[in-house]
Amino acid sequence: MRRGTDGLASACTFAEAFWHFRGVVEAPPRRFQEEGISAEPRINDRIRVSEVRLVGPNGEQVGIVRIEDALRLAAEADLDLVEVAPGARPPVAKLMDYGKFKYESAMKERAARRNQSHVLIKEQKLRPKIDKHDYETKKRAVERFLAEGDKVKVTIMFRGREQSRPELGFRLLQRLAEDVNELGFVESSPKQDGRNMIMVLGPHRKKADAKAEKEAAKVERQARRHADEEAEKAERAASRKAAEAEKAERGEVERPTPDNED
Repeated sequence: MRRGTDGLASACTFAEAFWHFRGVVEAPPRRFQEEGISAEPRINDRIRVSEVRLVGPNGEQVGIVRIEDALRLAAEADLDLVEVAPGARPPVAKLMDYGKFKYESAMKERAARRNQSHVLIKEQKLRPKIDKHDYETKKRAVERFLAEGDKVKVTIMFRGREQSRPELGFRLLQRLAEDVNELGFVESSPKQDGRNMIMVLGPHRKKADAKAEKEAAKVERQARRHADEEAEKAERAASRKAAEAEKAERGEVERPTPDNED
């Protein structure tokens, strides 16, 4: 039976997930959040009121009952009595398997975090008078970042007298944006920031789509490699069978080794 409060209290590590449970629990009071007071709901014997508005395990409205009767119903159903709306008059309490509820809420929260697409901001630094080879190397890196669904912060670094020629950096950023326009777009136009000029490029593709395509390509490569290995094994087996058949036609008999001799 899950009436004990100490074990439940020590296991309450997912309070926020509980407070945001749709249609069951209202948000914790703001003063609790500001003062750092625990927002854990009261359960079972920790509910210190004379009566509650009871909600059944399937969401059915039982009505206003004495706290003793509510605790008795929870014990008979082998469930917990959880105070879900302490600010109501009388407070609203629900019959539920609180441990199972916290576990499922934690799993949903973990799955939601796993499915979130995190767009990273990569950075490439260039000089206004960059040579052709270095430019091509930087451009390929920008193209790779954009293809993977990441934003790219491109920084032109000015030194010495180069600071008096900001148009060199501006033209270089424009050229780069045009060269990679199939993969990305200018999200933030070139802006002078001290000795640097900065432009941000955004990807046309979403991070999740790029990741899914990358995984699909990986699976395809693995399948192709497996098929090649199987074909190679079949070819070796066919070669062995052909050699054995040829020996049989010539009447060749394999001589016994010394270990097999009597």
